[in-house]
Amino acid sequence: MSENPFQPSPAEASFVAIGDSFTEGLNDTEGLNDTEGLNDTEGLNDTGGSGAAGNPGVAGDLGAAGGPGAASAAGLVTGVPGGGYRGWADRLAGLLAAEYPGLRYANLAVRGKLLRQIVADQVPAAAAMAPGLVSIAGGGNDILRPGADPDTLAGLLDAGVARLQAAGSRVLMFTGFDPVGFPVLRLLRGRIAAYNMHLRAIADARDCYLVDLWSMRFLRDTSAWSPDRIHLSAESHRRVALRAAAVLGMPVTGARAGAGGTDAGTVPIGPGAASPGAASPGAASPGAASPGAVSGTSRAAWLAARREDARWAKEYLAPWISRRLHGTSSGDGLSAKRPVLEVVTPPVVT
Repeated sequence: MSENPFQPSPAEASFVAIGDSFTEGLNDTEGLNDTEGLNDTEGLNDTGGSGAAGNPGVAGDLGAAGGPGAASAAGLVTGVPGGGYRGWADRLAGLLAAEYPGLRYANLAVRGKLLRQIVADQVPAAAAMAPGLVSIAGGGNDILRPGADPDTLAGLLDAGVARLQAAGSRVLMFTGFDPVGFPVLRLLRGRIAAYNMHLRAIADARDCYLVDLWSMRFLRDTSAWSPDRIHLSAESHRRVALRAAAVLGMPVTGARAGAGGTDAGTVPIGPGAASPGAASPGAASPGAASPGAVSGTSRAAWLAARREDARWAKEYLAPWISRRLHGTSSGDGLSAKRPVLEVVTPPVVT
């Protein structure tokens, strides 16, 4: 992993984000209701709670589960001129622009994309722009599919990283988060961990920047996520952007880091959040097969959590399964929200 800070010359001051829902910014609507997406500076310093959850009826693929995905980086909001959801990539672009005035930014991520699609379509487009920095996050949508092979996915990602570096770009990568506190998704924990090991090896071998989402313990709690349990909340997007900025060598302490401070990856979100590393009552713990398995939680709370699990399965899991059976994706027909490099004005400090 690279230890050299990202300090671009004026000619190199450009950033392209590629991937799926994780990079698209799906569900992060904080500060975007009245102005123009990335250039909105209202409400961006709010660190309370979990932020806006977005529209539950516009859930993307369950792709951010195993690893970062395309929808998080892109982000779309109805009625926002030229905008979309303001995800971590948009926030990171704002931080970079504040440090390097005139920085240009493009976001090519589209929700629901598989890694092979990202490498085949988005990587060449990003390489053609020859930006100073490219973030690549993908594989989560693949991990969810039966028979997904972390070794094969790692080979695809490695080829994509090589293509980007051949174009002269520095590369920022992301591991998958730890789903230990989430029903269903935690069954994929071993596969995600194996993929993460490959990602770390690629980052080491190719001198890439790496944001380790697995170590960001607050992401293990449901308060860090939108109701679909797949896409990050606004506050989580903010913290991921800060972690990415720190990995790039930028200062993120003090007021800029907000409530998270230098521990933006470990401090729980919201007044009722669990302690770092703990699963909340709403997300069944690994042994939560019966009321007796939930230590310290009343039967009523256990039943409420199971009802929430059932609601989640009906509203989000069932439609996802239906899309898989019909060979469709939530990203079908969608295009990148910021397909060309444009100057970030004014700079937005997350």
